[in-house]
Amino acid sequence: MILLGSTGSIGVNALLIAERFNLSVDTLVAGRNISLLNQQIQKFNPKRVVVLDPKDISAVHHPYVTSGENAILEAIESSSSDFVVNALVGFAGFRPTLKALECGKRIALANKESLVVGGAFVDTSRIIPIDSEHFGLWYLNQTARPVSRMVITASGGAFRDWPLENVVNATLSDALKHPNWSMGQKITIDSASMMNKLFELLEARWLFGEGEYDAIIETRSLIHALIDYTDGSTTAHFAHADMKLPIAYALMGEVNEPLLERIDLTRIGSLEFREIQKERYPLWELKNDLLCNPKRGVILNAANEIAIEKFVRGEIGFGTLSTLILKTYSHFSQTPHCVEDVFAIDEEVRSYTRGLSC
Repeated sequence: MILLGSTGSIGVNALLIAERFNLSVDTLVAGRNISLLNQQIQKFNPKRVVVLDPKDISAVHHPYVTSGENAILEAIESSSSDFVVNALVGFAGFRPTLKALECGKRIALANKESLVVGGAFVDTSRIIPIDSEHFGLWYLNQTARPVSRMVITASGGAFRDWPLENVVNATLSDALKHPNWSMGQKITIDSASMMNKLFELLEARWLFGEGEYDAIIETRSLIHALIDYTDGSTTAHFAHADMKLPIAYALMGEVNEPLLERIDLTRIGSLEFREIQKERYPLWELKNDLLCNPKRGVILNAANEIAIEKFVRGEIGFGTLSTLILKTYSHFSQTPHCVEDVFAIDEEVRSYTRGLSC
């Protein structure tokens, strides 16, 4: 495989599956965790390595190391491997997805932004989703039974139990205290704002086609997806939150041995479901418009990435983050007609959002 984002949580789990099932690793692409990258190189002996910063090249223990976006694209094109795991974060993962598809490769996709910004221009028949929620929908949707609605679940993020009046003044440190697990900085902030679920709903729309999609909060994170059928019945995908399961299916197509501990329903005791309320998650008011106009995802993503940059730098508070995104989203009406438009709109939206003061 070609593994993009090897030192993140998805990448680490992908390598655990590679080790368990003796799968070869052709290329490793990593960010700034050079210490972990060197450990991965020693264990998996990839043919080539790509890092984010050219200053880190000398610290990497490998004879063939390059850096930057063009190096990632070149590695995808030159590799004989026909399988790419894209676990890069943000808009930076879009070009590698396009390059992999251009080269006829299959993609195990964790970079949800690839579909959020450019789903209309991506061949989803060559994509296998490895987000827990989309894997759950795929797992349940293996029959020809007519589907009425697809539902994904949310943890509720860091502020799901906070008094509403306190959320607006929450700090970066507060936003990073996820109630259920530890994740990277951006996805944890997206979880707190509920942006992550907007992205995942849009991703589901591109993966599974037109239809009704929604999300609810399930506080234990044991149910990842539900499908309502036309006959009135509903199925749910239960599993412990562990990325090794969807990654294993993506890499091997079928799994016939235990990967996770079975959930004991008698020990769970009870489950709690909550509606996602706009009062707590103001961005949720965009859900219907976004699903009706899925090409507007490029606007939402660009505004979100700039708003997060401002929040992380301490320029705005958490309450202002959503205000900034909503203001930008309402300002732009254009949608992309081709891949080149995606990059042009992304740049224009970022410039506008940087100039906003709220």
